[in-house]
Amino acid sequence: MGEGMGNEAYIMPFISSANIACGGHTGNADSIKRTIEIAQRYHVAIGPHPSYNDKENFGRISQFISVLDLAELIAEQYYQFEKIAIPMGAPIHHIKLHGALYNDCAKDPLLSKTFIQTIQAIDPTLIIYGLSGSATIQEAVMAGQPFAREAFADRTYQNNGQLTPRHLDHCMLDSLDQVIEQVKTMIHQNKVNSLQGELIDLKVDTICMHGDGPNAIEFAEGIFDALKQDNIEIKKY
Repeated sequence: MGEGMGNEAYIMPFISSANIACGGHTGNADSIKRTIEIAQRYHVAIGPHPSYNDKENFGRISQFISVLDLAELIAEQYYQFEKIAIPMGAPIHHIKLHGALYNDCAKDPLLSKTFIQTIQAIDPTLIIYGLSGSATIQEAVMAGQPFAREAFADRTYQNNGQLTPRHLDHCMLDSLDQVIEQVKTMIHQNKVNSLQGELIDLKVDTICMHGDGPNAIEFAEGIFDALKQDNIEIKKY
């Protein structure tokens, strides 16, 4: 949320937590404040969404970064978010990395360790949202930092449990029926169908959908309605 799509008020009624852009890939003080206000209206938990400083590519291109620069990058964006949220009476519930930084940390134990250590120094109670089965989650476990294993409603998966890279065909699901089927499989079976047709294990605590997609509003409402029909409660982790 807070990525310039202007759809926050339409999506917030159907979600339980929001990752809010905090200046790396997009976003500024005004957009953070506006998005938090909408989240408060709908009692949605909030967390900063740090990324590489790369507005040109929306934070979706990998970069080389040293561990010191990574720690500084995350802390800077976190504090940018905190100095707005706290005076508004909006507690920070979680943190989730964005885009290429999320995926790079998911595959790199050293980057993940730096991320977790940085957050532990800031707030050892903050929940880390990280890709299920990733180095990010493994490092959070070892450090004793609270975490939530994340899966994606609108992304496809490879046989190894990794997300299909965005430069490949069929990296995204564009049908509401497919999205609902994938979400229900994740919830009921702790599994997901890979793009290659394999049913693979996937432990899930929280499910993400992207707010910048062309079908974001339709997907949010559709998932909400489908889970409600199955008597599944949507609530913050």
